[in-house]
Amino acid sequence: MALDSTPAPPLPPPPPAAGPAPAPNGFVLRAALSNWSLWTALLTPGVLTLAIRVPEIVGDDYEAAYSLVISTGIAVGMLGAPLWGRLSDRTRSRFGRRRPWIAGGALAGVAGTLVVAFAPDLRLLLPGWVLAQAGFNAALAATMAIMPERIPAAAQGRASGAFGAAITGGFLTGSAIAAVTQDTTVMFLLPCALVLVLTGAFALTLDDPKVDAPPKPFSPKEFASSFGFDPRRHPQFGWVWLTKFCFIFGIVAPSTYMVYFLAARLDLTAAAAAAVVGLVFVVNFSVQTGVVLATGWLSDRLGRRRPFAAAAGLLLAAGLLTMAFADGLPQILAGQAFLTVAGGLFAAMDGVLVFQTLPDPAAPAKDLGVANLANGLPGALLPPLATALLAMGDTEYTLLFVICAGSALAAVLALGRVTSVR
Repeated sequence: MALDSTPAPPLPPPPPAAGPAPAPNGFVLRAALSNWSLWTALLTPGVLTLAIRVPEIVGDDYEAAYSLVISTGIAVGMLGAPLWGRLSDRTRSRFGRRRPWIAGGALAGVAGTLVVAFAPDLRLLLPGWVLAQAGFNAALAATMAIMPERIPAAAQGRASGAFGAAITGGFLTGSAIAAVTQDTTVMFLLPCALVLVLTGAFALTLDDPKVDAPPKPFSPKEFASSFGFDPRRHPQFGWVWLTKFCFIFGIVAPSTYMVYFLAARLDLTAAAAAAVVGLVFVVNFSVQTGVVLATGWLSDRLGRRRPFAAAAGLLLAAGLLTMAFADGLPQILAGQAFLTVAGGLFAAMDGVLVFQTLPDPAAPAKDLGVANLANGLPGALLPPLATALLAMGDTEYTLLFVICAGSALAAVLALGRVTSVR
């Protein structure tokens, strides 16, 4: 009998890897509200309340003490985020792997904030702020890891926009609190109440499946790898990381030092400047929150991410240069308008750029924590630089903002190397 020499039909191509199923209705909203409360609790002290609380404790020579508190807290939160993410990826509990870090981190952050609110001296205030930064950043790291696990790529612009709006909403809420009261105790306690209600509700309702597969042994090498990645193996993630770092370095100065900048340029006391800043930030971050949400929605419709982020960098540079040479409130407000739109555009694209270049989408929390280093590292590096520039005389803020404008332009150049995201 003759053998059949007809070639076998080719095997069908393997099916594409399944992406996340659509998240339940209301999931992104609940997660964003939780993030809003956490960011409010972090940003209200970081931008406004500590600028008043530290002088209350240490007196007139507060600049060095303020820089110490801010830089130490940011460093702890920043370096902790990748570790919390790694541990969250490895957590095996009947409550899931994200929920314990969301709930536990929120409670630790609230406890640390209460210490800061009632601390009688710097020796107690500093460790309280460290605990607050560590706890809230742990909760944020675990919440952010859920997004690429639960949100399909085509809808990640809206999810990223919602999370970006949570950050700008945190600024807005803190600014509103500062605008209606100068009682620092109230400024600390109200954000804590939001965390207990909104993050508590999110943790209780979160569908966080238990993971049964045992994690690898946690070796010293794996611990060290929690704080970095190989840019040669993952260059796109590396360029996104650099873009984030340069943009955040540019935008963090006018928010962190706005109270002191306004006091110097307009000859105001710190308390009076804080009240003005509170009103200005209420308007700015109201607009910015709308920009974030609209940009996230529009980017999903167009399927484009990079043009919005590039526009953010250019607008940021323009705003910083305007403020650098401002000699009155109208010019300062004009610079703030540029910064408002720039911050909204970038906040909407920040998350989606990271989500779509993750080195290991199956275990995202660790790499999201590494990405968060690009958010926190500028805040840790800036205070020593600002302290040195503040000692130079009348042009200290001009030079600081010019340097930050150069960093914003560097972000645009780095973004041009990100080719895997449209």
